[in-house]
Amino acid sequence: MKIIVFGGRGDVGRRIVAEAARRGHQVSAVVRNASQLDTLPPEVSGVVADVADTKKIADLMARHDLAISAVRPPDGGEEALVPLTRSVLDAAAEAGIRVLIVGGAASLKMPDQTDATVLTAEGFLPTSVVPIARASNAQYEMLADEHEANWAYLCPPAQLQPGVRTGRYRVGSDHLLVDGKGSSRISMEDFAVAMVDEAEVPQHPMARFTVAY
Repeated sequence: MKIIVFGGRGDVGRRIVAEAARRGHQVSAVVRNASQLDTLPPEVSGVVADVADTKKIADLMARHDLAISAVRPPDGGEEALVPLTRSVLDAAAEAGIRVLIVGGAASLKMPDQTDATVLTAEGFLPTSVVPIARASNAQYEMLADEHEANWAYLCPPAQLQPGVRTGRYRVGSDHLLVDGKGSSRISMEDFAVAMVDEAEVPQHPMARFTVAY
């Protein structure tokens, strides 16, 4: 497939780019400035673009079979997440291609509570991550009402950190996945595996899903 990845140099984005390229897909990575182009793998095509420019990214998407958005605003700019995602969705709808969104865990329901979510569960989130959690929750709420673009939304578990690629993971839908020891985690590398698996074999059209060990 021809896959375009927005946020292709972020922590998650670059791992998705690497995983897709590893599997032989033709990958284009969209970055924010030209200085990032030299850091991309040699087999990946780099493109400088502003994700807020819906018309431009729709034109870019039209040359591809599938889009993946791994866009994440910097600390202090969390309010940009929803409008940037809106731009990606509108562009995908215009281009007529499927789009996969790297989301957050905020909207997932807690496994042992009826109504609480990761965002609303008392004392669950460190204060430092509350702003991006709120933005991610608003991002999912927008997607839940989206009927024009063909989307899927991948939520991470509670812990998403650099690690090793094992190629294994469990899949869930609306609840935070927790293992027998109470841990909710996955490496960024295996999160990327799950995302590219979904790109290759769609399992969650117009739906949220989550993965963890």
